[in-house]
Amino acid sequence: MGEPSEAVPGGRLAALRETGLSAAADPGMDRFARLVADVLDVPMALVCLVESSRQVFPGMVGLAEPWADARRTPLTHSLCRHVVTSGRPLVLPDARRNPLTSASPAIPDLGVIGYAGMPLDDGAGHVLGSLCAIDTRPREWTARELDVLQDLAAACSAELRLRIVSRHREQARADEARARAEADDATGRHRAALERSQLLLRAADALADTTGLADVREQVRDLAGSDLKPAYVGLVLVEGGTARRLRRMVDVMGDTPMGRTHETYALDAAWPTARAVRENRTITVTDTARLERDYAPEVAETFTALGLRTAVCVPLPGTVLPLGALVLGWDHPHEIDIVEQAVLASLAGYTARAVERALFVDNRVNAAREMQEALLTDVPSVAPLDLAVLYRAAARTDLVGGDWYDAYPLPTAAQGWEDSTAPAVLALSVGDITGHDMRAATLMGQVRSMLRQADLDHAGAGPARAVGALEHANTALGLDASGTLVHAHLRPCRRAEEGSWELTWTNAGHPPPLVVRPDGAVDRLDRHDSMLFPGLNTLPRSEHRLLLPPGSLLLLYTDGLVERPGGDVDLAIDATGRMLATHAGRPLDALLGEITDRIAGPDPRDDIALLALRVPAGPGTSRTSGGGV
Repeated sequence: MGEPSEAVPGGRLAALRETGLSAAADPGMDRFARLVADVLDVPMALVCLVESSRQVFPGMVGLAEPWADARRTPLTHSLCRHVVTSGRPLVLPDARRNPLTSASPAIPDLGVIGYAGMPLDDGAGHVLGSLCAIDTRPREWTARELDVLQDLAAACSAELRLRIVSRHREQARADEARARAEADDATGRHRAALERSQLLLRAADALADTTGLADVREQVRDLAGSDLKPAYVGLVLVEGGTARRLRRMVDVMGDTPMGRTHETYALDAAWPTARAVRENRTITVTDTARLERDYAPEVAETFTALGLRTAVCVPLPGTVLPLGALVLGWDHPHEIDIVEQAVLASLAGYTARAVERALFVDNRVNAAREMQEALLTDVPSVAPLDLAVLYRAAARTDLVGGDWYDAYPLPTAAQGWEDSTAPAVLALSVGDITGHDMRAATLMGQVRSMLRQADLDHAGAGPARAVGALEHANTALGLDASGTLVHAHLRPCRRAEEGSWELTWTNAGHPPPLVVRPDGAVDRLDRHDSMLFPGLNTLPRSEHRLLLPPGSLLLLYTDGLVERPGGDVDLAIDATGRMLATHAGRPLDALLGEITDRIAGPDPRDDIALLALRVPAGPGTSRTSGGGV
């Protein structure tokens, strides 16, 4: 294979220059190389960027001299260039035995035998280099090692993109500084250029920090509206697979009726926005007569309904095809000169980058949310108990948590009871896996399932034995899941205390469960062991027991209910206990909703999982309102 090619001449090399990285040590890139070497246990690891005639190593571990001092080699010694050329990972157990690499001087000169390289990209279709792990002997790479390397490459790519965006910000600031220097004796046109430069500076800052499509839509509206003074700002995005359509991003702050009436339409529809996307060029509309002649009847009707006299549709640049179009409309004749055309093109570019990032985040978050919802199944019906659950996601839609609840009956035979008609023993758990990403959601599903399996495999044992088995599996399988949980078994009392249930629980560093007794007193079940963390807990888990007489109410919850910046967790737990005692007789579903609204507020910063259980009051049992923690 030859030198790395480029889909757009100069595009890949320009992106490389914008990272600011070359043949010099960079602390951040060296950190990625060290992570690869440590986690995969390899003698060499490189952050390799492939330039036009050489490869450079801003991040490096284990490379011998003279290469270590130079931090570069010619392309003749580059296996990473094959990753750049193909755009795909290159995994070689033995580079000497692969026809693509067997003649490479990197084998004798650098000692490269086992090689695994993952692409590093700039998010705009350009592969800049690779993050590679290198062994000096043949190496059979495991699927887990390759997954870890791919995750690290994704993080390294994100760092490269951040540096490119930062360079854009610096350029925008430099443009503003130049414009300010020229503005002293400038005419109105120079002052306008300064205003446009300021707009692009704000756009670079504001759109670089957006996380979701709604946020992008809001920022674009505010940016364009403050400087260009349009009467209408719209954003239209391409969606769908082979049957490609356009979707108008409806403004959550109050769009026009047109925004919903014509929310979706085909890419080949006779709309100026669709034409701008199809032809990848800016379309300007200056009169209704032209709209009536060149486009569908509803276009002219919409133009008139919005009171517009001028409109411009600017394509959002994508890797292959435009991602959509930015639309600005004015209620007066508006001349778009060459300076404003350049400003709109730059604004569309910033918007496109923000849209790509938002789509990536939205897709990953949606997948994780769907997985969470699928795992958080309905609770069983266990007569005569009253059981309810609530799950509320964090207000920030880009966060995915590892919170969960679970409840399931254990077979009476598994509890050592021969009587198959005996009431079922109920297993309850609420937990929180550390992290706010796809990995946390995935680990949550695995931990939840493993805890169920442990309960069934250790028939007749208590909840502490099940959690201990879960910890053993977590360590032995290398899942590295960490977090907190409460796991409990609820068993009906068979003789004394008719109508009562015995609660047995173990707590792995989780917020204390709350129990409201029939007289309204609130117990905080504070006793707990260390949190769930591989290798941290070497002692058997402890178990605790409590009798729940008729009329008792139990609440398990995750820390998202009671933790907030600047708040006191103990005070929030006390307030939760008072609400439980005051409203203990309400339907549980309504009670959980009210507690979440009052304690966590309308915009919780973390996911919340609640599980409440009420033992029905027997004849003659009375409840006294009040009580405290």
